[in-house]
Amino acid sequence: MRMVGALVAVAVLGGCVTRDPAVSVSNATPSGNWKIEKTVDRITGAPLPSAQLMTRTSSNSAVQNQRPAGLQLTCFEKQPLVRLSFEFNIGSDANTSLGYRFDEKPGRDDVISRVLPGRQVIVIEDRAAVADFIRDLNGSRVLYVRIRSLNAGRSTAEFNLDGSAAAVQAAFAGCPLTPPAEAGRKRQTTEVVIRPHKQLA
Repeated sequence: MRMVGALVAVAVLGGCVTRDPAVSVSNATPSGNWKIEKTVDRITGAPLPSAQLMTRTSSNSAVQNQRPAGLQLTCFEKQPLVRLSFEFNIGSDANTSLGYRFDEKPGRDDVISRVLPGRQVIVIEDRAAVADFIRDLNGSRVLYVRIRSLNAGRSTAEFNLDGSAAAVQAAFAGCPLTPPAEAGRKRQTTEVVIRPHKQLA
């Protein structure tokens, strides 16, 4: 009986423990369909900006029912990043191709990206590719994502983008999409002034 009572007490106490804000989105600020996080890193004291968007409209050719999927905009190691997560296998990094389209804008196929270990997350981390994604996102209402893989078939997801302007601004506040100009690329120009010779008296 004492053992049962102890287990019940532990269970009750466990239910009262709250999660660290660093790993929870419960305190996130809504922006349309997005959740904007403004957590501060207790290690560095720096903000951990992030914006997340969920959908229930995600499918895979090997999975019978639709599953949730997530889109995240964030800074990672001071670099802008787009992260797409699924609840099924989307393929391996060696044989997977990502494409997407915003509204009726021209679609982009074979986007520079990589599949993370676990085969359920794909990220766009090339700065130019991220900039293209955000440029297309601006003013759009719907994002359609398609992933093709030789070992996991086809995966798709559709996101309703209401509230994206504030999400983009918040997510990339610490890592601008346009990198600072490199000093080596700056060419200094010297102005050459030609003055006429003075005539001798």
